[in-house]
Amino acid sequence: MTHLAEGESLTAADLSWSVEGAHILAGVDVHVPTGSLTGLLGPNGSGKSTLLRGIARLGKLDGGVVHIGPDDVYRLPRRALARRLALVEQRSDTDIDLRVLDVVLLGRTPYRSVLQAESDTDMAIAMHQLERVDLAHLAHRRWRTLSGGEQQRVHLARAMAQEPSLLVLDEPTNHLDVGHALQLLAMVQHSGLTVLAALHDVNLAAAFCDRLVVLHEGRVAASGTPEQVLTAELMARVYGVEAEVALHPRTGRPHLWFHPPAVAH
Repeated sequence: MTHLAEGESLTAADLSWSVEGAHILAGVDVHVPTGSLTGLLGPNGSGKSTLLRGIARLGKLDGGVVHIGPDDVYRLPRRALARRLALVEQRSDTDIDLRVLDVVLLGRTPYRSVLQAESDTDMAIAMHQLERVDLAHLAHRRWRTLSGGEQQRVHLARAMAQEPSLLVLDEPTNHLDVGHALQLLAMVQHSGLTVLAALHDVNLAAAFCDRLVVLHEGRVAASGTPEQVLTAELMARVYGVEAEVALHPRTGRPHLWFHPPAVAH
C-alpha cells in the first residue's frame, strides 16, 4: 500500500542562534543514529522548538551545520529536503477550510508538479496513514472541527505521507489522551525512520526513546541513553525538582517519581 523510506542519520553540530545578544541556542550538538528514536527534553524556554525549526530549515541559524546522512540540509533543494525530512510542529493551522484527507494529501506535494492532481497512489498513501493514526473514519470531516488531539494526529499522518527518512516532532503528544500518546510513540518507534522528538513527559521519553538530549538555557546539559541521562541530579539541576529514579519492573527502563514542592501557607 505504501512505502516508507529507510531512516538516515541526523548530525547537527555547533548550532547557535541569538536574539538581540541573548543566546537562544549556543553551540548545540545533536546526533540521531539511523533508525533511532531520540528524545529532546528540557524546560520551557530551553530552546527545543528553535532547535527543531533550525534543523528543518525553517529558522535562520547564526552558525553550525546540519546533515541528513552525508548531505548538508542547508544546501539541499527544497523539494529534495521535503522528501527526506518531515516536521510536525506544536501548532499548525491553515486559513483554508480543508477536509482531513486534504490536509494529509499536503504531504504528497513534494512528489507532484504544481498543477498535477493527486494520483491513486497519493490517495492510497494518505488513507493508509489516516488508518495508522486511527482517523480514517474522519477523512471527509472538516479539519477545523476536530479536537486538538485529533488535529495533531492528522498532522502526523500528513508528515508520514511525505515518506521521509527523518521525522522531526515538536511535542507530538500534546493534547493527546494516554492511549493515543502511547499509540503514536509506539508507531514512530517502530516506523524504521530516524526520529527526533521534543517531549514534555520524561517518563514517556524514558519508555520509548533510544537516546535523549537535554537542553538547558540553550545548551546541551546531557545526552546519552535514558539510563545515563535521567538522574535525580539532572532533574534537580535542569528542572529544579526533586525526583527518585528506579528501573520499571516490566520494561527495565528508568521511571521517575517526583516530590511535590513545599507550598507556603
